[in-house]
Amino acid sequence: MTAVDTTPRDRPRLPWSARLLPNRASQVGVTLAVLACLVTPLVISDDFWMTVLTNAGAFAIAAIGLSLLTGYTGQVSLGHAAFLTIGGYVVGYFGAEQGWPLPVWLVLAAVVGALIGAFVGPFALRFKGNYLAVVTLALVFLTVHVVQNWESFTGGFNGRSINDAPLSVGPVDFGELDVFGKQFTREQGVFYLAWILVGITALVARNIVRTRPGRAMQAIRDRDLAAEVLGVSNARYKIAAFAVSSAMASVGGAVYAVNLRFISPNEPVAELFVSIRFVAIIIVGGLGTVYGAIIGALLLGPMPELVVEFLDVLDFNLPIIDRPLVTQTAAGNGIFTAAVFSEILFGLLLISFLLFQPDGLAGMVRRLRARLTRRRS
Repeated sequence: MTAVDTTPRDRPRLPWSARLLPNRASQVGVTLAVLACLVTPLVISDDFWMTVLTNAGAFAIAAIGLSLLTGYTGQVSLGHAAFLTIGGYVVGYFGAEQGWPLPVWLVLAAVVGALIGAFVGPFALRFKGNYLAVVTLALVFLTVHVVQNWESFTGGFNGRSINDAPLSVGPVDFGELDVFGKQFTREQGVFYLAWILVGITALVARNIVRTRPGRAMQAIRDRDLAAEVLGVSNARYKIAAFAVSSAMASVGGAVYAVNLRFISPNEPVAELFVSIRFVAIIIVGGLGTVYGAIIGALLLGPMPELVVEFLDVLDFNLPIIDRPLVTQTAAGNGIFTAAVFSEILFGLLLISFLLFQPDGLAGMVRRLRARLTRRRS
């Protein structure tokens, strides 16, 4: 007796919105996030907070890229800060100095970042773990050297102003945004630009991870040799992961530079701390998640600025030692400067989450959602 295959051959395809947001919780979350982005500049007019939230958006764009590389593909990188620097100088030269329009310098920042990332990608085929981290760290030192010495492009140690970079897309000028008679400041307009790009980046990343390339990347992360046996090209997907991640980081760096209006070379140690900050962002937010990278960027991205802003709260004398805990600079005779204290907070959060919550905040959200679902059933 012959068995009859009753498996449906042509399953109806769900609409793209249902595939990207498969449950009500994700749909509600995205809706609330969009509403928050729309409303925030209407209720917050202070330029400082707009700058802080825009920086968080720029960091979220880059953190999504690192999450694709590390969380989904399993490739360790300590060179993410280099691509932020590259994106910043691309907009500084082609946008501010040459006057190229926003869509052009934004796409160019992504292309330059992708090309350099594709150049670094082949090293991922020969090195793993700590060795690969050292290779990507070398990229930071190389980038700092080039930035400091290529004065015709970067301005050298004097840096480069980004204030004149065009911020218009067709009739919409984010530098002088006017919606239904409501005039927004430059900081508020750049906030909208940054978080629109966060949404686009998250959409691109979400589409990547839910398709065949995303499954291939996760197979490489879990067991690269087994993935190769099954027909997954390690070379193709590792290089592609570096290229896409670097492109996103470069776009984030371009937005970050536009928001700050100026870019200048950092010391290699400072660039290393920025890279470590990104590692902390994706671990605290949750490795292998898109929304975890965004949450982590919101929490940890603006931390140095917040430490400086609330310095009066931290600037108190310790008993016995009779010295303030945190001061703006070393000249204040504090135990820590604001920059060092913020790095200590990064380290403490990173260690705490690795020890007690390795799934990050995204893991906490998943468990809470599962608990609520069980209660309803």
